[in-house]
Amino acid sequence: MVVHGKIQKWGNSLGIRIQKKVADQIELKVNTEVLISVEEDCIVVTPLPKRKTLKSMLEGVTPEIAHGELDFGPPVGKEIW
Repeated sequence: MVVHGKIQKWGNSLGIRIQKKVADQIELKVNTEVLISVEEDCIVVTPLPKRKTLKSMLEGVTPEIAHGELDFGPPVGKEIW
């Protein structure tokens, strides 16, 4: 897909609007973190992988695979127990 845009002043920086149809194509949303790089004479905007939530990371934990407390031995520094 090729679309036209226009570089505009945004404070002390430059900005460009990303059309909805382009943003939708790569699932860009408000506050999506991106990596901006320059490759030869092109600006490349790449969405960073979505951060996992604690809830999503714990979804696969079941009582069968969960374990109890672990004992790492007696304190070796200035820990307070």
